[in-house]
Amino acid sequence: MQFQPTEDQKAFRETARRFAAEKLAPGYLQRATEHRFDRALIKEMGALGLIAPDLPERFGGLGESFVTAGLVTEEIARGDFNVSYVQLVGSLMGGMVAEHASEDIASEWLPRVVSGDAIIGIGLTEPRGGSDAANLILKAEKSGNGWRLNGEKTSISFAEQADAAVVFARTGAPDSGARGVSAFFVDLNQDGIKRTHFDDIGTKPVGRGSLFFDDVYVPAENMMAEQGRAFGTCMAGFDYSRALIGLECLGAAQASVDETWAYVQEREAFGAPIVQYQGVSFPLAEAETQLTMMRQLCYYTLDLRDRGLPHTSEAAMCKWYLPKTACEILHQCLILHGHYGYTTDLPHHQRYNDVLGLQLGDGTAQVQKLVIAREKAGRVALQYDKKAKGAA
Repeated sequence: MQFQPTEDQKAFRETARRFAAEKLAPGYLQRATEHRFDRALIKEMGALGLIAPDLPERFGGLGESFVTAGLVTEEIARGDFNVSYVQLVGSLMGGMVAEHASEDIASEWLPRVVSGDAIIGIGLTEPRGGSDAANLILKAEKSGNGWRLNGEKTSISFAEQADAAVVFARTGAPDSGARGVSAFFVDLNQDGIKRTHFDDIGTKPVGRGSLFFDDVYVPAENMMAEQGRAFGTCMAGFDYSRALIGLECLGAAQASVDETWAYVQEREAFGAPIVQYQGVSFPLAEAETQLTMMRQLCYYTLDLRDRGLPHTSEAAMCKWYLPKTACEILHQCLILHGHYGYTTDLPHHQRYNDVLGLQLGDGTAQVQKLVIAREKAGRVALQYDKKAKGAA
């Protein structure tokens, strides 16, 4: 089983690598302090085909593979971890809209996503939910030939910048669990929607925050998937994004490792470059080993998806293991730079803070391990869940 990129994939990777090195990396630290993306920069990225290249051609995409989207994500993250979110969300939400939204909505919005003219977010998490993602309160109630949304979504990426969002809301009874959840495509630039911004320690340009819906009308045709069945149907897309998240974290860690190899060959102590000392070279050798293994896992997961094979366990492995390990590698790179690494002149601290957020968002390590356990234990885990719910 081989995961060698094709010539076309190599070309995509080279384009992304050049854009990341020339356009993104030089301004990464400055942009990391800002609370919004430079839309002109995002449009330039889109013009190069570096946003959602996996979307169908009829919606403005290039019809490329999931592996190709992963190659682009990794390279963009090397230059700017935060900008790689634009590609990740473009592929995730673009795919969700292409598969489950109406043809009219997909035709209107997806070409704008690919070009960098629009960002589509996801409205899932609520204040009391977190990892219990199906425990939703936000209501969607019938109103004429449509629905009205009332409630709050929180910890939403691109909360202030997204032009639209796929919003998950309860259309069934309060105790109906995931079976009573529906999804709606919502234009966020309309009356009745209020946005707030959180001042996080990392990923500031992404802009996590809350969305408040006050009697917001959504036409019936904006419902995605089948009523009451959206949670399981749309959430399957997260098996894709989890692999991309792994590559996003890997790209940032690889950038710091590359920079640290260069530094330890130049820095001298006791009359020799410090790379000669095992206490310096061995941690970097370990990091290279970990990065190589993790890269194989991510692309293996994307290859499974390209071939239409199950990959839920592998995706969960990507999501819990890579953010954690990438943070450990970034920490080691900072330490190997000594006190110089502790300054804000170098990017290691910023990459660490940015990657750290993905140990929290998009599914914690505990939840991912539970997913893996359920995939492996199967019926035993399901029976336990039923017994626990019955006892409650």
